[in-house]
Amino acid sequence: MAFTAQDVKALREKTGVGMMECKKALVEADGDMDKAVDFLRERGLAAAQKKATRIAAEGVVLPYYDAQAKKGVVVEVNSETDFVAKNPEFTGLVNDIATAILGSNVSTVEEANKLEVNGTSIENMIVEKTATIGEKLSFRRFELVEKQDNQVFGTYSHMGGKIVTLAVLEGTDAEVAKDVAMQIAAMRPLYLDKDSVPSERVEKERAILTEQAENEGLDANKLPMIVNGRLNKFYEEVCLLDQGFVKENKMKVSKYVESKGMKVLSFVRYEVGEGMEKREENFADEVAKQING
Repeated sequence: MAFTAQDVKALREKTGVGMMECKKALVEADGDMDKAVDFLRERGLAAAQKKATRIAAEGVVLPYYDAQAKKGVVVEVNSETDFVAKNPEFTGLVNDIATAILGSNVSTVEEANKLEVNGTSIENMIVEKTATIGEKLSFRRFELVEKQDNQVFGTYSHMGGKIVTLAVLEGTDAEVAKDVAMQIAAMRPLYLDKDSVPSERVEKERAILTEQAENEGLDANKLPMIVNGRLNKFYEEVCLLDQGFVKENKMKVSKYVESKGMKVLSFVRYEVGEGMEKREENFADEVAKQING
């Protein structure tokens, strides 16, 4: 079956694959468009499998919520390079994943991967985008958050989605909620308050601080007081409500929120690639690799 340049163009628009590959596919499929699509998908799947060993530690995190549905979600999807992370095709994929999760009750990435967008599972969407974009893509994690009628979401995105936060506050002032979300992004709290810190973490910190004080040769009778003082400094670093408010450092976050008649209930903070191995390669070497195959 013969095919025309318009067929090649149509196949390219349908699949996102390069012109030469589309032409080869139509030759292999004897001009049959559906078979050509299958041929490219098969090749794409193979290419995606080859990319599976690469490190995808760039990407974006996205905070997304539906006030009427009273649900919010934070999603992280990774790419190999920051360049691809800014690609509209990639950001569109992240938006599709977030929207699908928001309309579901899934609790794990495995469950989320089975959700469908326009008849295609998220898992297959990622494989297909890996093939067409040309980099390994990875849906790493997400967190669903819910609120009540008398509560408000606060979100903040920093550096084009490199750091995002989603907070839930009791009250209705959206500006206060945003201030808290910005605080979380800037100051990296690990816990909401002192009561949220696991007891084993507290005891470990207390032991370290006690040993430090003993090594400094401080008065043994004053050690408990000194250690407690330093432990409070630890809380001020890792607990959101004990931190100094970034917009007015003499006031703690807890006091700022209380002064507005509100209360922080929970928060999520995601930073792209945190805890992951980062790929460090010389750009010239990367180009040479591509040229040399």
